[in-house]
Amino acid sequence: MNASERALKKQQKLEAEYARLDGLAGFDRELAGAGKTACGVDEVGRGPLAGPVVAGAVILPDDPGIIHLLAGLNDSKKLSEKKREGLYALIDEYALAWAVGEAGNERIDEINVLQADYEAMTDAVHALKIRPDVLLLDAVKVPQLSDYEQKSMIKGDAKSAAIAAASIMAKVTRDRFMVQAAEIYPMYGFDRNKGYGTAEHIAALREYGPCPLHRRSFIGHFVEV
Repeated sequence: MNASERALKKQQKLEAEYARLDGLAGFDRELAGAGKTACGVDEVGRGPLAGPVVAGAVILPDDPGIIHLLAGLNDSKKLSEKKREGLYALIDEYALAWAVGEAGNERIDEINVLQADYEAMTDAVHALKIRPDVLLLDAVKVPQLSDYEQKSMIKGDAKSAAIAAASIMAKVTRDRFMVQAAEIYPMYGFDRNKGYGTAEHIAALREYGPCPLHRRSFIGHFVEV
């Protein structure tokens, strides 16, 4: 393949990515309805044995030029850490508004993880500097946000630009928290497992017992609590 063929292939790939992003943003516009401001909402951290659940809320501009800057935007779980960090910086710069909310491990133990998710999402939406007209959510509706119009879809973080952006802001925020937690509790490998129940994490849990960040309602299968 010569240089011109490589350049053509690169341009075709870029145009295909722009078309994909336009589709994600167009889906948001269609769901929200004409003239309505859409906000993507998503949460991360439901499954780990330690740490908080974190929710993101993001309002993206209805501007194809800016949406095209978010090349690679997708469900945060499908992206590398480096790619998520890069998109986090771009979303921070170009979003009309964004915010995160969280519920810690003690709150999860107190009210269960689903209710903690709802609280985190509610806090994220209420922290926005712009009130959206419609909330776009991934497979849930939040009872505490019943004064907003809510539209829920299965695998929304792979279908909606705003939900994908929210998942990235939540994921990066939570991962950074767990990396900092690893400096305080290095034995559990939180910087590597982010609180999930890896073999390394479970072995450390059995050897050292739980730390203040562990979810007591999650770890009973592994240690006495």
